[in-house]
Amino acid sequence: MIPAQGLSRTSGGDGASALSADVESFYHLRHGGHAGKACRGTACFAARHLDPACWAEAMQNDPRVYCLGECFAAPARGQTQPRPLVRVASREGIVLGRIAAGGARTLAAYREQGGYTALARALAGPPERVLAAVETSGLRGRGGAGFPTGRKWRAVAQQPPGVKYVIANGDEGDPGAYVDRYLMEDDPHCLIEGMILAGYAVGASKGYIYLRAEYPVVGTVLRAALAEARTEGWLGPHVGGGSFSFELEVYSGHGSYVCGEETSLLRSIEGKRPEVMARPPYPTERGLFGRPTLLNNAETLVSVPWIVAHGGEAYAAIGLPNSRGTKALSLNSLFARPGLYEVEFGVTVRHIVEELGGGLRGGGKLRGVLIGGPIIGIVPPHLIDTQFGFEELAAIGAGVGHGGIVAFDEHTSIPELVQHVFSFGSYESCGKCTPCRGGSGRVEEIFDRALAGTATRGDFQECRDLVAALRLASLCGHGTGLARFAESILRYYPAEIETCFR
Repeated sequence: MIPAQGLSRTSGGDGASALSADVESFYHLRHGGHAGKACRGTACFAARHLDPACWAEAMQNDPRVYCLGECFAAPARGQTQPRPLVRVASREGIVLGRIAAGGARTLAAYREQGGYTALARALAGPPERVLAAVETSGLRGRGGAGFPTGRKWRAVAQQPPGVKYVIANGDEGDPGAYVDRYLMEDDPHCLIEGMILAGYAVGASKGYIYLRAEYPVVGTVLRAALAEARTEGWLGPHVGGGSFSFELEVYSGHGSYVCGEETSLLRSIEGKRPEVMARPPYPTERGLFGRPTLLNNAETLVSVPWIVAHGGEAYAAIGLPNSRGTKALSLNSLFARPGLYEVEFGVTVRHIVEELGGGLRGGGKLRGVLIGGPIIGIVPPHLIDTQFGFEELAAIGAGVGHGGIVAFDEHTSIPELVQHVFSFGSYESCGKCTPCRGGSGRVEEIFDRALAGTATRGDFQECRDLVAALRLASLCGHGTGLARFAESILRYYPAEIETCFR
């Protein structure tokens, strides 16, 4: 997608603000284009044989719908509100504990399970105490990059006093990942508490929850929870009855995968065309409206109240040396037991696939596993004994990502998978940089021909060159992620790819 020129929205405030026509043209779902439609995301693609009619409908949709957060029931249509299995498969239910116990949508339910006690304790001490706990915990960002959370918080806290912002990135757009949807939908006050703690730690007085358009129920739940928190004194000019001031609002996106990238997300809130921007400066120094901004994924922030309540050392005692704590995973419908699982870092991919997921439904043969979204490396069957950890998965060309676990069976060929991923990549490109804008679409075209049996060896070499350009010259993780995916395919499935080119 190459968006039209334009920079402004017609009014400030939340995501209901009217956008100027030229900015609005950037987005796919600006008029609620997902309502009642079938999804063509990666989890639905992998399960398309389970409901061919639904998949055929998805392929006809314009605009396309790429993830409804119902990957456990794929192929999915509309938002019929099915509920996933939720299981804590770790010593501590840090992020899924309340949801596994039935959820805590209301403030009363959250308080019954210890909610806001971490914040009350933090407000009785200096902000440094919260910062130190997060740093000691070893928590790393759950949005895909795995950047040390404490280091990012420290960078914002060290900026000169003044206007600062905290933003929760709830634009979990990786097809196959639905962790953040249920964290926000069934435990909204935990995210709110985590954001207030973040604001207190870094000296921010305003926050935004950036929410994807495909999660309308989440928006309703979050706004109700914010109203409750405000009424009970947890938001406003005197948080918890003290002198700290903090306000929060929900900003609804309009349908764009690339808005999950931090600089694009910031420009979206500002009402500008949400292209990816070059860095430095980083948002920690110059972010929303030019002010220092702390931007974390929703699951990252949901982990913070537990860390503050139990101590950074307790969190750091869980998991691997460089991957501390737990991670919520979302398994797609090809598993015998799809759903949400909270695991400790260090379990193997085999344990996730076979013990938690129960293997593939109907005794299907595993062809590969994508972890954390389609634009990341694939894990082939012979490497599923790899430990689930940031460095461990990176060593085989894969990654943790958002924690979406999409398995593929014999119904999907590797060339079909490549065509699907690059079709998604091309459609969702913001168009800012040439390798992604032109290269992803060109790879899609070549694999269209490969599947039709008309691609040549010259096409194959062109694909290799395009992938190298994506890796070396893309401005953000969208293009480099597509390159990682393609390189892992060439590394682990060379024969299946080369036979498509004459």
